[in-house]
Amino acid sequence: MSFLFALALLVVVLGVLIFVHELGHFMAAKAAGIRVYRFALGMGNPVPGLSFRRGNTEYAVCWLPLGGYVKMASREEAATTSPLEGSDADGRPAGTAPVEAREYFESKPVWVRMIVILAGVTMNVLFAWALFAWLAASNGEQIDPVTTVGSVATDSLPPGAGALASLRPGDRIVAVNGDTVRSWNAIEEAIGGASGDTVRIALADGRVLSLDIHPAAVDARQRVLLALAPFHQAYVDSVDPGGAGKRGGMQRGDTVVAIGTAPVTTLTSLIQQIRSSPGAPIELRVARAGGAVDLTVTPDSIHEDGRVIGRIGIGFLPAVAFERKPYSIPQAIVAGLRETGRASTQIVRTVQGLLSARIPSREVGGPILIGQLAAQSARLGLDTFLSFMALISVNLAVINLLPIPVLDGGQFFFLLAEAVRRRPLSLQLRERLTMVGLVLIVMLIVLAFKNDLSRNWGVITGFLGRLGGR
Repeated sequence: MSFLFALALLVVVLGVLIFVHELGHFMAAKAAGIRVYRFALGMGNPVPGLSFRRGNTEYAVCWLPLGGYVKMASREEAATTSPLEGSDADGRPAGTAPVEAREYFESKPVWVRMIVILAGVTMNVLFAWALFAWLAASNGEQIDPVTTVGSVATDSLPPGAGALASLRPGDRIVAVNGDTVRSWNAIEEAIGGASGDTVRIALADGRVLSLDIHPAAVDARQRVLLALAPFHQAYVDSVDPGGAGKRGGMQRGDTVVAIGTAPVTTLTSLIQQIRSSPGAPIELRVARAGGAVDLTVTPDSIHEDGRVIGRIGIGFLPAVAFERKPYSIPQAIVAGLRETGRASTQIVRTVQGLLSARIPSREVGGPILIGQLAAQSARLGLDTFLSFMALISVNLAVINLLPIPVLDGGQFFFLLAEAVRRRPLSLQLRERLTMVGLVLIVMLIVLAFKNDLSRNWGVITGFLGRLGGR
């Protein structure tokens, strides 16, 4: 079921973002007076019953659920694509009015064609900006006032960040790269956005830890942030009447202060302990109004993503008062723009890291990874899911701007060359460069699928086995 859930969310995320992207091309082409033959979601031939025509434009859902396209009137493309798409010799779909000379893509000035080509990525960026701004207006900024370290996952630290292994629960961070930090938000922003090769973390006891991580190694910076957790004990916000926590005596308002004899310093560590202990008793010490109470809770065994985990039916919150900074509409718009810029910077750095081999190619993910991340974000709530969708929208925009001929960035490069030379590149040269670009894209797709399959082979075979057993 979780595999199907991830697949469904993958269709939702990519379907919405591809629609937004192609809508940008479509609106720009219509505004420029370019004839649009077809607005399609998916590739290949239209699915019978899922297409209709308005005027001279066909709107269709196609068989192959990969991408989408806006087919415009073009003299150059007609000769090669018409036989495959059921069009007349000039590329015009059968039964539509003849195309006037001014309606062809090539008839428009270079600057107009540039706008049409870039309209797709522009819409993806605007869509992400709108989502980030809406989330900022709805939630404001949630500020975690804690700067004390709760735990460090030393087994997941990237190369160059070994100094963090010396941190202990209770150490307080006071500055990053010389800038004073007064919240965990500021710590994450300073570490993730540091521009130099070295990140210096100053502690209250006078120590200074140096991390040697290049700013292009976005994955390494993210691994540092994931490895660090703030000092948060767990506050019991809700209790499932039929859950293991209720049976063990837990009450709303309890604060979990220890597991056995080990103090609870992070909410994450408590949840991990519960999930890794299905059917095994856990000794918990909780603080409540009447004093400390020792409880024994045995997590229920739950199947999730092909494995068994523990669950006790307790809703936890960090035992700290988060500060909410509300945003006005103008402030939310600015915050959305700032978050869009931050997402763009991270993605650009990731691409730079891949090209420079600072980030290994095995980190490249494909549709399966996107579906899994979409499912994880959806389980955390609508806001997290929308934030994830905005991030993927920016991702699509940046990838589409790469100067590869089959992408928008490559087509823009052709137009830029035409503007400089005052005449287009030869059709033969463009066809050859497009073929090279197609090969590069296919290689990237194969790499992404290979990584996805290798990471999830057990889950996939288990799912197929269950289907075969029905």
